[in-house]
Amino acid sequence: MLRRLNPEQPESFAFTPENQAWAEAQMTKYPEGRQASAIIALLWRAQEQEGWLTKPAIEHVAEMLGLAYIRALEVATFYFMFQLHPVGSVANIQICGTTSCMICGAEDLMAVCKEKIAPAPHTLSDDGKFSWEEVECLGACANAPMAQIGKDYYEDLTEERLAWIIDELAAGRVPTPGPQTGRYASEPAAGLTSLKEYEADKSPANASVALAQELGDTVKRIDGTEVPLRAPWGDAGGRAAPTGQASRDELLGPEGPTGRQGGRRKGEGPAPRDRGEASDKVSEAPGEAPGSEATGRPAERAGTAPSEDTGAKAEEARLEADAEGEDTPAPGAPDTEEVKPETLDAPRGDKDDLKKLRGVGPQLERLLNEMGFYHFDQIASWGPGEIAWVDNRLKFKGRIERDDWVSQARDLAKRN
Repeated sequence: MLRRLNPEQPESFAFTPENQAWAEAQMTKYPEGRQASAIIALLWRAQEQEGWLTKPAIEHVAEMLGLAYIRALEVATFYFMFQLHPVGSVANIQICGTTSCMICGAEDLMAVCKEKIAPAPHTLSDDGKFSWEEVECLGACANAPMAQIGKDYYEDLTEERLAWIIDELAAGRVPTPGPQTGRYASEPAAGLTSLKEYEADKSPANASVALAQELGDTVKRIDGTEVPLRAPWGDAGGRAAPTGQASRDELLGPEGPTGRQGGRRKGEGPAPRDRGEASDKVSEAPGEAPGSEATGRPAERAGTAPSEDTGAKAEEARLEADAEGEDTPAPGAPDTEEVKPETLDAPRGDKDDLKKLRGVGPQLERLLNEMGFYHFDQIASWGPGEIAWVDNRLKFKGRIERDDWVSQARDLAKRN
């Protein structure tokens, strides 16, 4: 399916300060020279900020990642998750038009969109609230026909049901995603034919629907102020992210992520938030099948700064102390007993180019220099204890042995 940029484009794009900080934090998740791996995350955040992905936004992201514009355009035009045209302020409805859905009535769903939204795809409704498009297979063939509305799937659709969903969204209510006929997941439409002994133990909604109910962000966009930054992975200099950003442990907790935009702070329950034009309240049509009622629990979007003893502050203090030569072991240090290597207050003449070591870029070189390492022969002399000491003060643990810095340094020292 041909995907083109919208002919009318804004003159420029810039992330909000919050989104800019978030984007820079994402880039630090990747090794030096691999920041381009953050492109999908950054393009998505740009779209969440503006509602759709503009040409200036694509080029801005490319510049941040050091990519040619065409590389970013290749990604943006490939994935249907990226909207290349202005979309409705409430929702963009993506009707799957591939084989299974087409056979089961996708054309009838598109007829509803033409009548209730606009005659042509990628066109805003008269009130600006909705837009629609046909997309390639979304992978829910067993529940055809279906559509993706915002971030969630609405499956087993009929003309009447889709029309009702659009009306509900226009009224500021968000219908529960998932199958719309009372079916639990993707079992046979007539009911289970096997594994019936587990029927009584299933939860009220399948995992995807339950998560959508909990997050409450089906048609909610991120403006950069509602979601705590998933940091600290470090700033451009390899140090901890600025204080005031939630630590990764705080956001993810010991069990890991709890949602698509990251976890909630430990010890916090769901907090309500303003949805804007579409409320957090979920709705059901009269006569809805049992077990399909939404919980209506909104996703929390904690926006407060963490307390003084957060992991971000602790990590920042530790790295600052290490840069000054203080021996403060990192949490979770390996069993190998640390031995502080010999360090220098200044290089002996011209310092060596530590970037010649595989895996060392400008940021790591600067951090090594701050720790007192300027020459290959210093690194070449490290034993297991010295490696453990340095490793616990680097942002990416295990890199010294993975890239074999010591052997590399010995070879480079011989050449000098």
